[in-house]
Amino acid sequence: MKPLNDNTHPLESLLQQHCPNGVEFRELGEVCEIEGGKLNANKAQPKGLCEFFTYDYKNPKFVDNYAWDTEALIICKKDNGENPCRYFKGKFNAFQWVRILHSFKTEANIHYIKYCFNAIFMQFLQTNSINTSLPYIAIETIKKFQIPIPPIAIQQKIVEILDAFTELQAELQAELHARRKQYEYYRNKLLSFEELQRRTDMLNGGGLELIRLGEIGTFTRGNGLTKSDFVESGVPCIHYGQIHTHYHNYTYNTISFVSAEKAKKLKKAKYGDLVIAGVSEDKDCVCKAVVYLGKQEACVSGDTFIFSHSQNPKFIGYMFQTENFNTFKHKYAQGAKVLRVHNKQLEKFQIPLPPLKVQNDIVEILDKFDTLTNDLTNGIPAEIEARKKQYEYYRERLLSFKKA
Repeated sequence: MKPLNDNTHPLESLLQQHCPNGVEFRELGEVCEIEGGKLNANKAQPKGLCEFFTYDYKNPKFVDNYAWDTEALIICKKDNGENPCRYFKGKFNAFQWVRILHSFKTEANIHYIKYCFNAIFMQFLQTNSINTSLPYIAIETIKKFQIPIPPIAIQQKIVEILDAFTELQAELQAELHARRKQYEYYRNKLLSFEELQRRTDMLNGGGLELIRLGEIGTFTRGNGLTKSDFVESGVPCIHYGQIHTHYHNYTYNTISFVSAEKAKKLKKAKYGDLVIAGVSEDKDCVCKAVVYLGKQEACVSGDTFIFSHSQNPKFIGYMFQTENFNTFKHKYAQGAKVLRVHNKQLEKFQIPLPPLKVQNDIVEILDKFDTLTNDLTNGIPAEIEARKKQYEYYRERLLSFKKA
């Protein structure tokens, strides 16, 4: 589809043909039935006869009894606001604060309504949700939500265009998933004892050994930094939560800072150190590590460990992503809701430690793989980001109508 000028609707000719005086806006309650879910969240099962929709719709849950057997839109309130409405057809049940839209009238295409929701509903949601520990939307409020209802031919054309964008994004995501699986395989292979021994043999005739992390470096526990200590500018700092949500394998800069006065009281990571999140609610995320490559020392929060060493920093960082390390941390993670791995346990983790020349070669290879699968400025991630922006641009234009 070619770029548009600011005053042209992508389907201008169809609009002139079917509704030259503008598009009717109608309350949602006029074009479909709207109901709430029936069950408490504790009814969820890992397996069952039908899907059970909760707020966490990306991780399906199940129950044995269904309340609906129909074609419907499911409104799941998500904190990140991304696509709160999804399409489903079949038998299902729902959490009591999830909203179900079904029995659409003939003048409303269900997939068109879905795209409308995911384009403009979040602004409505922010001003009309009930603020409890689990924000939700009153059914009567949803019924009053106004959406443009152009003639069905225009709705179908919009769905056709946006479906094509969505399908392309899905294909790119599938390709990226396959590339990441391939990357994980080669990362584990390149960092295996056998491969590192082979490369070491080629370099100097052998001598590769398993070394405990405690033998090649020291672990220091972070202290005393909370998010309330952040300032606009000052001394760089890393909070353990940011390791999970913001940082990837390594970073040259921090997103947060503390005052120089506060920094005097805090433990600091220097260039090449690993900053490790010592806690997580997810066993796969506990001990996620970021290699700090900043020129200025960075303060770190409690619930983190600083690992200081003299090896290639990225090589050690990649070792924290191997299947061997995942198995190790799963064994030693302790806790009920919040999982922890203690530094005394981390000191015992053994890695094959080749000469620095081999470490550097491995890092060079893995950095290229990582760029292809994770860098938003290169490879498939960059194409996905570009297609997403293109999709959002056309979705906004396609769903912007002159009101009748």
